[in-house]
Amino acid sequence: MRRTGAVAAGIVGGMLLLSGCGAVDLPLAGVRVAADGTPYAMVRPCGDDSYQSPSLDGRARAGEEGPVTTGWDAKKEGLRGDADFPLFDPPARWQARHRGTQRLLPRHHYVLGFGHYTGGDSYNGTVEFTGEQIGRLKPGQVWADDRAMSLGAFERLADDSC
Repeated sequence: MRRTGAVAAGIVGGMLLLSGCGAVDLPLAGVRVAADGTPYAMVRPCGDDSYQSPSLDGRARAGEEGPVTTGWDAKKEGLRGDADFPLFDPPARWQARHRGTQRLLPRHHYVLGFGHYTGGDSYNGTVEFTGEQIGRLKPGQVWADDRAMSLGAFERLADDSC
């Protein structure tokens, strides 16, 4: 009987350890295209959660594990609220550090993201895309969750993900 209890406790403990190991990735970031063709970043944290370290990393697709060759990153913490801004021009208050060419490049893979890290309620808001996928968007569409969708569908997706 003792052995069965120890095994059950080990299984439960292992499951808790594995489930609490890291932040979950949620579709809380997207990219849209303005009427003039400018790509815009969209950041949607859950409710009034604070977030930190927003970034845009672009790598040549031939070497997706290679170095970041375009994008920006901000070490800022305690950010709050939804954000919409030109993809390569994050808000000045974020004090972003820019890397490489500041425009969508052909044959590049991009990741836009931010993090919310608190105890057991940690998550990353992310979206992955290519310049070609964004180039095919029509005004009013958003790229999120590996697909194009309407702005309303993106807002519902982000709300439902929280």
